[in-house]
Amino acid sequence: MSDSSARDRDAAETESALSRPPVAPDATAAYGSHPDQVIDFYAPRDGRTGAPVVVVVHGGAWRAPYDRKHVSPFADFLARRGFAVASVEYRCGSEIPQQRGSGPVAGRWPETFDDVAAAMDALPALLPREIPQADARRIVVTGHSAGGQLALWAAARHVLPEDSPWRLPVPPPLRGVVALAPIADFTTAVELDVCSGAVGQFLGREEDFEARAPHADPAVLLPTGIATTVVQGTTDIDVPQAVSEAFVDAAAKAGETVGLTLLPGVGHFPLIDPATDACAVVAEELAQLAW
Repeated sequence: MSDSSARDRDAAETESALSRPPVAPDATAAYGSHPDQVIDFYAPRDGRTGAPVVVVVHGGAWRAPYDRKHVSPFADFLARRGFAVASVEYRCGSEIPQQRGSGPVAGRWPETFDDVAAAMDALPALLPREIPQADARRIVVTGHSAGGQLALWAAARHVLPEDSPWRLPVPPPLRGVVALAPIADFTTAVELDVCSGAVGQFLGREEDFEARAPHADPAVLLPTGIATTVVQGTTDIDVPQAVSEAFVDAAAKAGETVGLTLLPGVGHFPLIDPATDACAVVAEELAQLAW
């Protein structure tokens, strides 16, 4: 496929996923005082009780123009598959353009991680209140793109450096993680200039990058001991296959097996687009860990 054809296809896939009307949640609860510190809850549509929980962490290169609304059709799709869904909002980068560029800044340090950690820690209390049908003993985390990085990070807090404010003393009570085209290996992502330098923007200047990467890069937070699967489209030009493969290789070197499901001819956004076969594959991967 030529570069122009790949870009055209990516644009069409992006439009398909992002043009869907937002789906209102059944409930929304705050886990902090900032307006972005909220979680949307979707009850299983079939009315079942004891439903496994999928925590959804949205992507968007950790940049403010993207929020949880664009994954609300995906959250609703999972609810229709019998899951209880918790879709996490968190503080992303400012919409003020970066000093040496024209685009919005990616992420906030440390607020983005503060929020994901706080949201995960708040779930045990929020789930029984907001989705009584949920079985809080069966939680799987999923995230798309930058959200995939955060999902992997949420499952790795017990292997963070000893001085990390987000470190947990024991592994989080998760059934597993399904990371969707995640920015999962920062070194490879920087080499490929994924999302127009988003990783570098997120972690900051070179000296900050070196200090912060051990607290943030999923490829160095291994092994976790938590079941992990990566779903990746082979024609993804936003977060290329090489990034996922680098993470899987890093896990193997750390003595851990991470599943890698490659979807031929699939780009970046079909993974969260309910109209696609790729999204159905994602639901199956989640089900394998949750049930």
